[in-house]
Amino acid sequence: MIDRRRFAAAMLATTLAARTARAGGDAFALDGSFEQGGIARGQVPPGTTELQFNGQPIPFAPDRRFLVAFDRDAAPLAVLEARAGAGRTVREELQIAPRGWNISRLDQLPKYPVPSAEFEARRPAELARIKAARALQTAAEGWRQRFAWPATGRISTLFGSQRIYAGEPGAYHSGIDIALPTGAPVRAPTDGVVILAADAPFTLEGNLLMFDHGMGLSSAFLHLSRIDVAEGAVVRQGQLLGAVGATGRATGPHLHWGLMWRGARVDPLLVAGAIPFRSP
Repeated sequence: MIDRRRFAAAMLATTLAARTARAGGDAFALDGSFEQGGIARGQVPPGTTELQFNGQPIPFAPDRRFLVAFDRDAAPLAVLEARAGAGRTVREELQIAPRGWNISRLDQLPKYPVPSAEFEARRPAELARIKAARALQTAAEGWRQRFAWPATGRISTLFGSQRIYAGEPGAYHSGIDIALPTGAPVRAPTDGVVILAADAPFTLEGNLLMFDHGMGLSSAFLHLSRIDVAEGAVVRQGQLLGAVGATGRATGPHLHWGLMWRGARVDPLLVAGAIPFRSP
């Protein structure tokens, strides 16, 4: 059966590419997944001095390449604007396709248990470290590469899944969970820079590793049993980062892989493609 939303997004990408070719270069070149949780790469028109996405300035590389992403709850319309000399502006409106999410309703359970005193004491410092890591800007060029899966296995929880507790929504699942045994290797999806390597397990994330791909795109790997790289390390695609575990708030060993671009949560399935997995 054809997934109409994915088909529409693919057709939109084809249309945009064709329109760019016809425009003789005085337009955006764009390619990617134009849907909630998706990501797109592009090239600004020649002579661009400033690029904005939904009214916010974003960077572009010396070769005019750039990256944008669409949050899990992105609005149906996103706007790119490139500004050049003599007051010239090139505007591109992007239609963002909606997606259906896996929603579970647990009418007899409260939204969450009362946090422990230890959690409340430790959590602010953990969140501050995560926020500081995401604010780092590195020269990583991994955003240009085709992403590889950091580990392969059975997907146990999809991106965007959400539970409704007695009518009150919980936070949606911000990444992909891959069920694997403790000790399974976790490798770098692209070239990049390690921006956080927990020296002790965080209350929720456990042994947390964060990895910058450049252009504001970063990965987070949660619940690791060990971390094999240090903060500041420059890493190549496929290099060993650590191992799968069940540290932090986890019911069993698995890898949680989350992707974020400037506050937008991104679906790893739309970035790395279908996960290669064969039953043992």
